[in-house]
Amino acid sequence: MSRYVFKLPDLGEGTVSAEIVGWRVQPGDVVAEEQVLVEVMTEKAAVEVPSPVGGKVISTTGQPGDMVAVGSELIVFETAEGAETGAPPAPQRNAAAGKASGRVPGNGAGNGPAVAASVAAGEQRGRIMTSPAIRRKAREAGIDLEAIRGSGPQGRILRRDLEAHAARAATSARPSLAAVPAVAAPARGAARREDGATEEIKVIGVRRLIAQRMSESKRSIPHFAYVEEVDVTELESLRRYLNGRLKPGTPALTYLPFIALALVRVVADFPQCNAHYDAERGVIVRHRAVHIGVATQTPEGLKVPVVRDAQHRSLWELAAEMRRVTEAARANRAAREELTGSTLTLTSLGKLGGIASTPIINAPEVAIIGVNRAVERPVVLQGAIAVRRMVNLSSSFDHRFVDGYDAAAMIQALKERLEHPATLFMS
Repeated sequence: MSRYVFKLPDLGEGTVSAEIVGWRVQPGDVVAEEQVLVEVMTEKAAVEVPSPVGGKVISTTGQPGDMVAVGSELIVFETAEGAETGAPPAPQRNAAAGKASGRVPGNGAGNGPAVAASVAAGEQRGRIMTSPAIRRKAREAGIDLEAIRGSGPQGRILRRDLEAHAARAATSARPSLAAVPAVAAPARGAARREDGATEEIKVIGVRRLIAQRMSESKRSIPHFAYVEEVDVTELESLRRYLNGRLKPGTPALTYLPFIALALVRVVADFPQCNAHYDAERGVIVRHRAVHIGVATQTPEGLKVPVVRDAQHRSLWELAAEMRRVTEAARANRAAREELTGSTLTLTSLGKLGGIASTPIINAPEVAIIGVNRAVERPVVLQGAIAVRRMVNLSSSFDHRFVDGYDAAAMIQALKERLEHPATLFMS
């Protein structure tokens, strides 16, 4: 047998360390090559780290929440002969030997078949396509992912697949009312003791990254907030008309693609708002391309997938790309490049949007546009009371680089485009 020390690999884009989010294996486990060992979080995204070899786990380094430097020891394996430290073994040769003998080479005959079965099970687990969050939920619920048929691309298991499986299992396991024994009500004292219970949740992974970035943004950026109301009555008529002409099953247009299109039209006149601040160099980087970040709530927390080159996309293309990147983010299958590089961010809480909000800037950007809930209410229109559909835009700007006048002027230009939707289709 040989000892193989696996070190945290370079995960790209200048990563020097990563946070351990959750181990998928424990000492004593037998794993197959390419089986996921651990989920880590870089400053950019969550990454599942696969095993470079097949073998038995001897030890692991670090607990969830710990930071591990690139190049430092992560996990130690016991592998078959020929697998030296730092050099993976020949997996095909080992697999062939295992098939011929019914055991993994180098193990005693007494435990060989069991180890071979464990490796085979590990190979099956390694083929399951799903997100780390779903793996975690399945593990916590005691659900075998192999029993679920995924409805995503290439059989990927999505959140709805896990929930449907859990619901079916709960229904089949639910006893009839006649079989449910009577349960005495808890004593008052017990209820009071239960009320005093607490739960401690370690802040790790995406939630830690969100906390870190939000704190840095509010601490270092002087936010200038600006709220303006917009009459979207005509825009709503256009939206309903276009949605009425869609083929059955086609997702309906929301307000966001229209707002993104309007933003593309006006931002060319306000280049200081489509920019990054490079604090290390003390330089403002203005972008000609408009890469729109779309703040998206996911099971793991807030993510900002990016619609690239929005200035070259039509309304329908913007809508389709927004759906694609946000769905990928929610399913935890967005590529790293799809979660970075935005130059200006849109954020919306949809029906929960409230009257006004104070969105936090997605640094290094210098502006964020927030969309509140659209509601019908009475307004004064040409000297008379009329019912109009209104929505507030709540935006924040980095006041170091965007003056209040310029911020207000950009939002007013955005308002004009949205209130006269025909202008959205004019350069």
